[in-house]
Formats: sequence, C-alpha cells, structure tokens
Amino acid sequence: MSKPATATKTLPTNAALALKSLGERLRIARERRGESLRAWAVRLDVSVPTLQRMEGGDPTVGMGVYATAIWLCGRHEALADVMEPAADAEAQEIEIMRASRRRK
Repeated sequence: MSKPATATKTLPTNAALALKSLGERLRIARERRGESLRAWAVRLDVSVPTLQRMEGGDPTVGMGVYATAIWLCGRHEALADVMEPAADAEAQEIEIMRASRRRK
C-alpha cells in the first residue's frame, strides 16, 4: 500500500469540503444508476473500502480513481473545465498587475 502524501494532512478546509461534496455526489450518481458498492468498485478497479473512502471524500484516494468515477458518470469533460485558464481570476489579476508595471 502506498504512503499517503503529507499534503493530505494540511488540506485546506474548503478543499476538504469540496472533496466531501464530490464524494457524496458520486455516491448519489452510483445509487441513481442502481449500482451496488461492489459492482461500482469492480468497474473502477478498486476495493469496496476504497470506494467507500472515496464516497466519503477521502483525499488519500488517487485522483485517477476520482477521474474514472467521473468518467463512468459521463462527466469527464467537466474535469478539463475545472482549471480553465479563462476562469482563473487570480492569474488574470497577476497578469494585469505585471502588464501595468511594465507600462510604468
């Protein structure tokens, strides 16, 4: 079993809440499809306990497992939109500040 990243111990509260929400939504999607934990775990190629941890928002579950679950729900295209450069307001502000400094 691989060792969890230490970053999971310092996970920001908002990020932890987002993972918990994602896990809950994945559970709802699985249940709406009438899939058992075991059947869904087989489709994800993970154990039932791993799937249960994922549905609980466990940050130590690999991103690939979350991505596969999202794909199973037909929502994989939404993953690419998460970090859409045009939606990154903080980076845009930094670019504007840099550009204004260059003009001075």
